Amino acid sequence: MFTGIVEELGTVEGIDSSKDSTRLHLRAPLVLSDAAPGDSITVNGCCLTVTEHDGQVWSADVIRTTLAATSLGTLAAGDRVNLERSLRADARLGGHIVQGHVDGVGEVIAAGPGEGGHLIRIALPDGVTRYVVDRGSIAVDGVSLTVASVADGVTTIGLIPETLARTTLGLRGVGSRVNIEVDVLAKYVENLLPGLEAVARR
Repeated sequence: MFTGIVEELGTVEGIDSSKDSTRLHLRAPLVLSDAAPGDSITVNGCCLTVTEHDGQVWSADVIRTTLAATSLGTLAAGDRVNLERSLRADARLGGHIVQGHVDGVGEVIAAGPGEGGHLIRIALPDGVTRYVVDRGSIAVDGVSLTVASVADGVTTIGLIPETLARTTLGLRGVGSRVNIEVDVLAKYVENLLPGLEAVARR
């Protein structure tokens, strides 16, 4: 479990690709300060497992299924990425409940100054819009954000200077692909409703 509060901007040091998987090598000393092989770290909102590290650079294997379902396959050496370690039970929940399980890849259709600050508009992937509500929570590339509005499959989000400075979202221009994770509570409610309605009719 994660909170969507980015801890560190890491750098892609290298990528090793094979037929079945890709191995990412990421420079990120902060998130490695207490990490061990087997620990979970989100990379642009996608939960990956640390396979090895030397205190400065860590590696993670990404299977083809994950590459197809996220934007990780577009990464290149030198790219910056949002990183967050998994939530500790004794820590504050600063953002919202994030699993690191990407629901789809959206596309930035507008980004820049707007009324009240820096705005970013994202065309949501198919099947996701019904889980996104005004003033609700959404994770974009692993960053916990508040939805300003949503209509016709497009969400608008305002970014404060702190978010622009501490994450990669300020670098996302028109055409950028971003990982989207919606609030898991909404998906649970949707799944449970038919059963609850059946019980109520008895």
